Amino acid sequence: MIISASRRTDIPNYYSDWFFNRLQEGFVYVRNPMNARQISKISLSPDAVDCIVFWTKNPSAMLPHLNRLKDYNYYFQFTLTGYGKDVEPRLPDKKKTLIPVFRELSEKIGKERVIWRYDPILCSKKYTPQYHLRAFSEIAECVCGYTEKVIVSFLDLYEKTKKNVSDLCLNAISEEEMRALAADFAQIAKGHSLQIETCAEQIDLSEMGIAHGHCVDEKLIERIAGYPLKGGKDKNQREECGCFESIDIGAYNTCLNGCKYCYANYSEERVQNSRKNFSAASPLLCGELFKEDVIKERKVQTLKEAQISFFDRRR
Repeated sequence: MIISASRRTDIPNYYSDWFFNRLQEGFVYVRNPMNARQISKISLSPDAVDCIVFWTKNPSAMLPHLNRLKDYNYYFQFTLTGYGKDVEPRLPDKKKTLIPVFRELSEKIGKERVIWRYDPILCSKKYTPQYHLRAFSEIAECVCGYTEKVIVSFLDLYEKTKKNVSDLCLNAISEEEMRALAADFAQIAKGHSLQIETCAEQIDLSEMGIAHGHCVDEKLIERIAGYPLKGGKDKNQREECGCFESIDIGAYNTCLNGCKYCYANYSEERVQNSRKNFSAASPLLCGELFKEDVIKERKVQTLKEAQISFFDRRR
């Protein structure tokens, strides 16, 4: 089983104490976002968890406690963009704080386990393609040697995010503009020895050396874990998503980063109401149990390939 922690919220930034409590107790409750009365009890036993994929914009709170992950395989998806407080209002200064954190994390766990994300890419009068090229180049220079890969994507405007980005006066990005920007990104990445991939993009950029990415990456997990996996594409994600199957333990409307482009928060009011129900001791993230809830233990097991033939998958 692969644990995603989490596409829905920044667990390393705001809920690391809760997360470590869950590891210690050996299980977590996750409310089904499509059926509010249904709760899954998921084992977090090291015997069942093949890897944990952390998604974050600031893992500072976790750095002093990485030893508590010693029984698990894991890696981080770390978002670093060039946006200011108008887009990412609650993140600390990138140059003074987040880039040093990125480097420190890499030094502690290895550069192969820290993936740089420059996404989503949105354009406006302020954030022009030329702006993105400068920002991408500057960050690439700063993280060169501290990561092996960068993942990029262009903003998808979901209905629930249109209201949140209305004051940014965004400009539509044509396919021609995407290709031009991607080509320049590819050259910058190559110059800094970075593999570059896209996240859940329909556009084919392979001619520029940019592959369709796998954020929950089967090959990387096998490399970290030291054994082959059995499993397939995550059926709960979009068709364009290339991620390997995983179980997300986060909750929508709980992330305090306040990023305007976020698809996981419907409104600031919902986030603040959710936060009021947070307890680091609770098995459920930012919520409480009701008598109407039905808790079912989800059957989970390792995805480790039991037998390897003479003609095993060598990658």
